[in-house]
Amino acid sequence: MDKRMALFGSSKKTPAMKKVRPTVVRTQNIAQELFKIAKSYEIEADLLDFNLLDVQTYTRLVTEENKDVEWEEISIEESQSFNDEAMLLNPHFQIKQTYEIEVFSKKVTQEDPYSNLKLAVGANATKCKVYLSIAQGSKITYIPRFEQDLLDMINRKKIRAGILVYIFDSMVEHVASKISARVRIAENLEFEQNETHLIAEGYEPTATVDDALILHYEKQTEVDENERIDYSARGFIQSVQKGELLIEYVKAKMGKPGRNCRGEYMEPKAPVISHEPKFKVSDNIKVVEDENSIKYYADDNGYIAFEDNTYVIKNDVDVEAISFKTTGSIDSGIDSDVNIVVKEADAVKDAVGSGMRVEVTEIEIDGNVGSNASVVAKKANIGGQTHKTAKIRADELKINVHKGEAYGKNVHITRLEHGSVEGEIVEIAQALGGTIRAKEIEIDVCASHVKATASRKIEIKKMLGSENSFIIDPLLSRDAQNLMEDNEEHIKELERAIRDLKKEIKKYTDLIKNGTQAFLEIKKRLLHYQKNKVKMPESFVKKYKQFQNMQKHLKELQEEYKLKQEQLNLYTTKTASFQDNILDARVINRDKWVGYNEIKFKLVDPPMELVYKPLEGSADKIFGLVELNDGEYAIRPVDE
Repeated sequence: MDKRMALFGSSKKTPAMKKVRPTVVRTQNIAQELFKIAKSYEIEADLLDFNLLDVQTYTRLVTEENKDVEWEEISIEESQSFNDEAMLLNPHFQIKQTYEIEVFSKKVTQEDPYSNLKLAVGANATKCKVYLSIAQGSKITYIPRFEQDLLDMINRKKIRAGILVYIFDSMVEHVASKISARVRIAENLEFEQNETHLIAEGYEPTATVDDALILHYEKQTEVDENERIDYSARGFIQSVQKGELLIEYVKAKMGKPGRNCRGEYMEPKAPVISHEPKFKVSDNIKVVEDENSIKYYADDNGYIAFEDNTYVIKNDVDVEAISFKTTGSIDSGIDSDVNIVVKEADAVKDAVGSGMRVEVTEIEIDGNVGSNASVVAKKANIGGQTHKTAKIRADELKINVHKGEAYGKNVHITRLEHGSVEGEIVEIAQALGGTIRAKEIEIDVCASHVKATASRKIEIKKMLGSENSFIIDPLLSRDAQNLMEDNEEHIKELERAIRDLKKEIKKYTDLIKNGTQAFLEIKKRLLHYQKNKVKMPESFVKKYKQFQNMQKHLKELQEEYKLKQEQLNLYTTKTASFQDNILDARVINRDKWVGYNEIKFKLVDPPMELVYKPLEGSADKIFGLVELNDGEYAIRPVDE
């Protein structure tokens, strides 16, 4: 039922009141008439009740030519079957009802069979739908006239609320009949929950639609009340994807009229038109129009801009700097085709300010990246230096001076100053300390305190320092580590399962071995009974089936054991495959070894770590892992 439903039919009790002499009146407004009579007796109108003696329904069609046309009475039968939609939705058609009622003081006695039946009649806001509500806990005992009394109670509550009777309410008799049937079957019925029944329905008007302009590209993100608001994300640019709905103009639409259950014609208001599009769009914005709207779709990736009263989709952005005061964080996504050039190149200023986040397809930063800043792109070029707390991530990445964290596929760094780098192919022109992890690493000039870990190759062209560590690790990537861990976990699970299966197989093998003789004897007897058409003893049949089930279960266990063993062999082979190429991995120093340095190779199977410390001044340049005759491994100078 509509939340805005108004309830009618409440009652109040007073310890003493004046008695109203039964009075018969004819009126079109029951509530007003009850108020007048109550006022004359100086009592509340809620203390009055009435009987409905007669209902007269009148209609007329008022035209411009005949404004004084007479009302015509229609019968109850005619009003009940009146469903001419065209007439009812004609603004010149009118309906009214006159009621003949007998008014008297409300009687509340213990003999009243309906004293515990809490009924109310309510309507939605437009009064086009009327409902009967029965409160939870209402009680009623069946009496033969209950159905008619219920209809009478409903009609009295309706007209007291100004709702027409015998029109729009064709379903009310069915509702009363269903409720009456429940009461008749139960004899004493208590309503266990609130009930609502539709008892009248007019013609609901369709609301008028005012025009509206919706800027879908201005993406609104919902923020949890407990989530900290990021004031730096101010939407400096609005990125868009091809096919995305950018702008929608909703056309104004005149509503449709209605007529409510009071007989009132409901005319829709005229639409307000105040947002008609007066802007233009570029060629890469597609316009689709229908009877309800005009929609503007992106025909390219990029970001939307409004220039010279025209919406355009662009790809390139030039800014002086990205900071909290100017642009705020920029998050258009790496697939947006948005390319940014940040021009600030002053060595003492940040081109990307502290705490800023940037995510675009390509970015060219002439200057520095500040503390706690984050840059994510497919391609990035940083001409200045990165702060030690900055994070840079790009498939193709170039950094002049790097002190922070960098992640990419192909990474080139001019000078690494104790920062960290992780990628696939990493090239460092000058390494002054830091951590490098990649499939292949190339360092032009290696100073001191560099930790380089690769899965295929580490190459140093000029060695100037010491305290460096060069590690070959086949499980370098996090994916490989996760796969290896998962593989080891599968192996452990399979080994446990195989141990349990061995125990079960032995158990059932022994049971079958010890019971075979008895089984053969039972089988022989059962064949004898069957041949002589004698009913077989139930105990023999049961034991025979038990033995058959044990044989079947043993076979299933053996098949499962075989399957688990095959899976174990597969995972064990897979473990060994993680280091298939470790014998081809190389650590290369094109220069002489200086000071203390070490080379490590990490094996997966068997799990072990081998260390080799080249002697200072040694001319050995290329090192690899070799397998010795006795199955052991060692790091040795090898051919490239």
